[in-house]
Amino acid sequence: MDVVAACRAFVAVSGHGSFTSGAAAAGIPQSVASRRVAALEEHFGGRLVDRSSRAVRLTSFGQDMLPSARRLVDLADAMVDDAERARLRPLRFAVPEICPPHLLAALVVAARRQRIHLEVRPAGPAERVRLCRTLEVGAGIVAVPEAAAAWRVPLGLAARTPFPAPTVYLETLRSGRARTQARRRVLIQPEDDVAHLRDPLTRAGQSAGLAPAQVSVAVSLVDAAATALGTPDLLLCSRRQAEEFGLHWCPLAGPRLLRGYDLAAGVREDHEPLGTVLHAEVARCLGAPDHPGPTVGPSSGEPA
Repeated sequence: MDVVAACRAFVAVSGHGSFTSGAAAAGIPQSVASRRVAALEEHFGGRLVDRSSRAVRLTSFGQDMLPSARRLVDLADAMVDDAERARLRPLRFAVPEICPPHLLAALVVAARRQRIHLEVRPAGPAERVRLCRTLEVGAGIVAVPEAAAAWRVPLGLAARTPFPAPTVYLETLRSGRARTQARRRVLIQPEDDVAHLRDPLTRAGQSAGLAPAQVSVAVSLVDAAATALGTPDLLLCSRRQAEEFGLHWCPLAGPRLLRGYDLAAGVREDHEPLGTVLHAEVARCLGAPDHPGPTVGPSSGEPA
């Protein structure tokens, strides 16, 4: 027997003084209400209502049991409300600051179709790791080396003028013999200021004979893009970013650089859909091809 449903019928019938009216208020047929009250009486071993007249009157036993039945119904309703609130609670999701807002909005819409209410929180690479570690977010996109990545974004160099060759060699950025010749810099945006991207590029620049200052980290993506638009300097970025800023993009001859992203921290049931049914939407936000990586489980959240 469904005790909650039976108590709900009992409370409705007693409140309206009629099986017909009580059943209508409870949204069930009169016959169902009668059977449920009868089953409750059998379960508790006593008559709850007096059926000797058209109007339903509670027996003394029924009067004693009515407060408990009401509490049980109220508690059941409260549990339903709590469950709905729990389903609707926002999942705070740390994402790269470079994700375009319109694509993040599309991700939120797609998540809602899966009954996931995302609350995106754009942040830089180190801040995303901190947010995951402190559980200030339920899940986050963290930067990882290519081998551990669920999403990968190829990087190249962008400039205000077209490149003369299909790939860029860092050696071509060395200063000429004329001291007046400007040294073109390679600017690393904050999103790529992680060891597995910054260090190989710095070492490659040194091997190519570039001056130490020719590979440097910019204070912001906007500042780096503005510099690339107004000077001969180059911006390390994805093809999509170059197109957004109206820059010409070209891949590097070496080293091969890719942004790697994975999910970190949080409860598995919270972030698992982000790596499965929402994989394509997350990929679009990151500017990555929608090809699943080796894993979609939680990473350690450690900065690479």
